[in-house]
Amino acid sequence: MIEAEGRVFPWESPEKIRADFLETFDFDSHGQYIKTETREFIAACPFSGLPDVGRLIIEYYPEGGRCIELKSLKYYVVSFKNVGLFQEGVTKRIFDDLKRVLKTERLKVTTIYNTRGGFDTTCIEGRL
Repeated sequence: MIEAEGRVFPWESPEKIRADFLETFDFDSHGQYIKTETREFIAACPFSGLPDVGRLIIEYYPEGGRCIELKSLKYYVVSFKNVGLFQEGVTKRIFDDLKRVLKTERLKVTTIYNTRGGFDTTCIEGRL
């Protein structure tokens, strides 16, 4: 296994992600496009424990008759703060958790991470 040079900050396992925080409410407009985003997304790099900071964009059609409640979404997103997951895995985890509670196939999750090590990374899971 490769080890990061220098200091390593401790991080928590993905079991600490609080998908149980996610709440929805009934919404009967299956054709409405909904987009919500934050520029305050943080997860931890499992290689170094350093923060991966970026923008999270969630787009969906509430075909399952459900919308995400935003305060619950904020609590859920904050639960990633000290969790060590690679950027691609973070995006997939958010997609899977939201797909489960929203019960829709028309869901897209995008993470756009701040430049790190000279690389810009955008991850996209799902489609509308």
